[in-house]
Amino acid sequence: MSNEPHSQPQQVQDHESAPEHVRISPRKGLLGAAVVLVVAVVLAIAGIVPRISARAALKQHTDATAAPTVIALPAQPGTPVNTLVLPGNVTAYTDAPIYARTSGYLMHWYYDIGAHVKKGALLAEIATPELDQQLAQAEADLGTAEANASNAKTQAERYKGLVSTDAVSKQDTDTYVSQAASTSAAVRSAQANVQHYKELQAFEKVYAPFDGVVTARAVDIGQLITVGGANELFHMQALQTLRVYTNLPQTYAPAAKIGAKFDITFPESPTTTYQGTLVRTSQAIDPVSRTLLVELDVPNSDGKLLPGSLAQVHFKTPSLTQSFVVPVSALIFRREGLQVATLVDGNKAHLVHVVIGQDDGASAQIVSGISASDKVIQDPPDSLIEGEQVSPEQSQSVAPGGGR
Repeated sequence: MSNEPHSQPQQVQDHESAPEHVRISPRKGLLGAAVVLVVAVVLAIAGIVPRISARAALKQHTDATAAPTVIALPAQPGTPVNTLVLPGNVTAYTDAPIYARTSGYLMHWYYDIGAHVKKGALLAEIATPELDQQLAQAEADLGTAEANASNAKTQAERYKGLVSTDAVSKQDTDTYVSQAASTSAAVRSAQANVQHYKELQAFEKVYAPFDGVVTARAVDIGQLITVGGANELFHMQALQTLRVYTNLPQTYAPAAKIGAKFDITFPESPTTTYQGTLVRTSQAIDPVSRTLLVELDVPNSDGKLLPGSLAQVHFKTPSLTQSFVVPVSALIFRREGLQVATLVDGNKAHLVHVVIGQDDGASAQIVSGISASDKVIQDPPDSLIEGEQVSPEQSQSVAPGGGR
């Protein structure tokens, strides 16, 4: 017991007497950890910064490489013109697919493609045995209804004669009179049903709805025919007069007068000129293309003109119009219409709809769509889209014909 009080001081003395290099200060430990952390952060930054810089450089190089290189030059003024040459779509005056109105099997067809037919000509016959049986059943039901109605009428007339002598009751008389009326209504219903099947049976024969040409035949003998638009039997077009549709720029819409005559040419026979008469317009400007849809009728009694072809409509403008000459290679032909690409904001492509005047094969006159301040991209890539970033070349000159 006497030795215990001296044990703890001895331990403290031993700790204090430990060598200097063995003892570690808490402050020095935290400082060392901080130094290690700072070194790690510096090393991490040293590795990340070059990567970020390399990625930025790669992105910049990729963007510069992806942007197509183009040549953009100001539009060159051309000779003022007073004639517009617009593309026109030629269609048949009447165009109709011929469908079946009854189901069955095709027995005969009488006209093939290219055949000229008159209105009412028999085109085909359809066999409908089920319909024939339904008509026979409807006629038999009509006979039954007529017999019942005749008997009910006789009974009603007899009872109406006897009721005045009190030989029969008033209630029985009313019953037979009511029965006669209901059977008469049943007869009318059966007659309507018979007429319905007769009209369907009349559709076994397919007739031409107008004078024209058979441009397609999609059936053959023995083929199953169904009602509706699933099976087109024939396709017919009236070709005595053709319709030509074209889009007139908004600037010249007032010149579209009903009854005006315009020259029409075709690429396959450029020396032959046909005359079309303006018969109607859409009476509204298309907000997308800013054009007015007009229709011209062209006589085609000799059948030389074919629907579906492309025509060139020569419109006379009321006044001289300033034009701009561009190479034909600058024109963009897409389903949206004829366009050219202009340079905006220094490096972006802007597609505009244009109307051409004279075209000599090497250069074309633009009479609507661009101005003198526009820079036209001379040879745009086929994949160029609206707003796409491009890389314009500097100090380039391009001849109107398209050569550098």
